Amino acid sequence: MELNVEILTAILDAYPYEIVFCDRTHTVRFLNRAAKKRYAGIVRVGGSLFNCHNERSRVKIEEFLARADAGEDEMFEVLNGATNEREFFVPVRDVQGQVIGYFERHENFWTLDNPDAPVTVHPI
Repeated sequence: MELNVEILTAILDAYPYEIVFCDRTHTVRFLNRAAKKRYAGIVRVGGSLFNCHNERSRVKIEEFLARADAGEDEMFEVLNGATNEREFFVPVRDVQGQVIGYFERHENFWTLDNPDAPVTVHPI
């Protein structure tokens, strides 16, 4: 089997959390199935991420990009109390190691009491 865009999209669509990939200009380039469902009508491929994020978010994202350019990989962002999700900033690099974009990774919070709790899609 040869890897192609269709297979890579299917892999990302199988991931139960939202993936919104943005390039260095903060233009949305990809939404997986979970992201399309959660952000329907709010986030569009080709649109600016800042159509749904405020100036404080812009500053934070630029700081994360600077850290990624300095060599950091996935970075913890916040524990969102409203959704009970941990959020991470994930830089995406080309084959030369240059940051070409990023996505925010979400995951439901779990504890040692429930490490095998099933992954559920956000109720929105």
